[in-house]
Amino acid sequence: MSVPPVSRIRRLDTHRLIPSAYSEGSDTVFAGIAEDDEHLSAIVELDRATDERAAAEHDRLPGIGVDELVFGVPHARIVNAAFCHAHPLGSRFNGPERGAWYAGFEPETAQAEIAWHKTVELLEVGWLEESLVYDDYLADFGGAYHDIRGDATFGSCLDPGSYLDSQALAETLLERGSPGIVYPSVRREGGTCLACFRPALVGNVRRGARYRFTWAGSPRPEIALEDRS
Repeated sequence: MSVPPVSRIRRLDTHRLIPSAYSEGSDTVFAGIAEDDEHLSAIVELDRATDERAAAEHDRLPGIGVDELVFGVPHARIVNAAFCHAHPLGSRFNGPERGAWYAGFEPETAQAEIAWHKTVELLEVGWLEESLVYDDYLADFGGAYHDIRGDATFGSCLDPGSYLDSQALAETLLERGSPGIVYPSVRREGGTCLACFRPALVGNVRRGARYRFTWAGSPRPEIALEDRS
């Protein structure tokens, strides 16, 4: 398989949105179902026993080794989780065994990507009444990344309904030691996305704004800044 050309990039303040329930410092997502503190502790311990990130940190995950993960840096848990908790079907530029750090160059791009994917999930269960809060994690990137912006050769990798070719390309790039790929957003015209393949290259991670996404019967959610206090 042919590979895209490489571009040198220097991009500060890229945007990755994750549910605030998984942010560091947030209450555990199990707090709402636990009967008391003892019960909560037992649930958390059970979750840790089957958690992909915890398995990777003990070198028990086939898709990524403990030597690739990051430790002792701000938000290391958030970074590692992106690579250890891959979707069962994979995503655009990763398969099911190994995730990637996806980010938008613009906050609107990150919002559009999240809105599209979550709307698909809600439509699958026939439920478009939902309100969810997401935290924006900023990260900086620099270096030589493969780049398919404006390259019709890799147009099939931007297929809105299929990840077949994009995952095959990602596998090839990963095997060749690529740090990641820059590509046009499929969900927001004019937007730019980056998929970083290496945890150590996700630089200067810090938490930014918080947003509330509200679906009120429409597939297009309302998005508003959320007060952290």
